[in-house]
Amino acid sequence: MDSQQTFISHLLELRDRLLRVVLAWGALFICLFPFANELYALLAQPMLAKLPQGGQMIATEVVTPFFVPVKVAMMTAFLGALPYVLYQAWSFIAPGLYAHEKKLIMPLVVSSVLLFACGMAFAYFLVFPVVFGFIVGIAPEGVAVMTDIGKYLDFVITMFLAFGITFEVPIVVVALAIMGMVEVDKFKEARPYVIVGAFVIGAIFTPPDVVSQIMLAVPLWILYELGVLVAGWLVRKKVEAASDEYRPMTDAEMEAEFDRIEDEQKKAG
Repeated sequence: MDSQQTFISHLLELRDRLLRVVLAWGALFICLFPFANELYALLAQPMLAKLPQGGQMIATEVVTPFFVPVKVAMMTAFLGALPYVLYQAWSFIAPGLYAHEKKLIMPLVVSSVLLFACGMAFAYFLVFPVVFGFIVGIAPEGVAVMTDIGKYLDFVITMFLAFGITFEVPIVVVALAIMGMVEVDKFKEARPYVIVGAFVIGAIFTPPDVVSQIMLAVPLWILYELGVLVAGWLVRKKVEAASDEYRPMTDAEMEAEFDRIEDEQKKAG
């Protein structure tokens, strides 16, 4: 009966926290909704900057001019509410974690959010100008490049996800090493395969130009190496801490401990 009540209380707490998340997301969306068009214009700026003089984007469906900016406002609101979302998630799972798990998870969560944001910023400020410049530059003479705003949003989301997930590589490497699932030496041995895989991923998720593929593959490789370095350092610190914590007793310490036990036995007798 107690376990059932505990389960129900957890469900009620989960419901309350989800409700708070939805309310926070909704409140932020309502605040951003009047600026939906401006947010989309900001998102489209890298493409618009590369279009020829007088070039513009188009909408091929009736409701697209309304729904696409609304989607952008919703995604921006979610990104803005993400710290509060993570706080609610942390508050829900923290009571069930051990102290060492709390010390590990919170830094990983914060680092993963920051790295994902860095990946999106890298795509927006560095990759998009190169990609869109290439797309516009290879258009045949007499062909006007006019991208549909809905298709552009889909492309941008795909690129954001690709680069955001790419920047999570150090977190994955560190987490696997700290949990003991993969040894650091194994990560070093897998380096050639990672390099090849990075360029394969770059070829899949970027347009077919060498520059944009390199701009995804090289950061992925560098971040992998960074993750291996950090993981190696953390694993060494963990081993050193464990050796200090379980340091064998010296002869003098053992003799003093035996004397203490004998004294306690005499007093008890």
